Amino acid sequence: MSTNHTRNLDRPEGTIAYDVTGVGPLVVCVPGMGELRSSYRETVPALVAAGYRVATMDLRGHGASDATFSSYDDVAAGTDIVALIDELGGPAVVLGNSMGAGAAVWAAAERPDAVVGLALIGPFVRNTPINPLLAFVFKATMSGPWASAMWTMYLPKLYPGRRPADLEAHIADIKRSMRLPGHRRAFVATTRTSHAPAAERLGSIAVPTLVVMGTADPDFPDPAAEATWIADRLDAQVTLIDGAGHYPQVEQPEPVNAALVSHLARTHRA
Repeated sequence: MSTNHTRNLDRPEGTIAYDVTGVGPLVVCVPGMGELRSSYRETVPALVAAGYRVATMDLRGHGASDATFSSYDDVAAGTDIVALIDELGGPAVVLGNSMGAGAAVWAAAERPDAVVGLALIGPFVRNTPINPLLAFVFKATMSGPWASAMWTMYLPKLYPGRRPADLEAHIADIKRSMRLPGHRRAFVATTRTSHAPAAERLGSIAVPTLVVMGTADPDFPDPAAEATWIADRLDAQVTLIDGAGHYPQVEQPEPVNAALVSHLARTHRA
């Protein structure tokens, strides 16, 4: 069945919003912290055209998902991923961007029957070593009543290359989401996430994996080195997007979509 109206996935403490478009093998797209499922707006049409059924979900406390949950970390999001796959009828290849990559890794390790492949974009799958002072400043900035404003002010810096033409409208959507009841609190909780649960599971994953990294991603001291570190542990292929930042799927959708379609074809042949 092909549809693109928003649905709600019932979870023990609330609902998760998702869309489904296309027909064929299932692909689940998971956004990052402070983002929306529309961060895959350039990805979905390409994958649907290639013959896939594509589901995009909002994280807990983001977009149209509820902010009634007691946890907002990688593991919580990972449980939502496998619940969505079960709801839609898997197995699935999971695409995870930023924090969504950590959740995808956890889901693949927890439910190898449900997750048959991974594509990790600008991935946080471990607590990346950074300057302790910078870590303190980030935590202080992304806390309190000013967190939403600081995040949306910071977001454009994550697009150091070719910014999408609709970036201003996209950020406006994020601002509206963060004004919903409980969403700022949920966002602050998400910023405290540790990626250790994902890092601990890397060695147990044996599915075809693609790592996509923007070479100018400001969230990593050395983006190419981080991509290599992940690839070495997952026996993954790496696609570097020259000059792109943390969201290469919207900064440079053409090469990213080509890499994703090729990876999906390899995964299903395997």
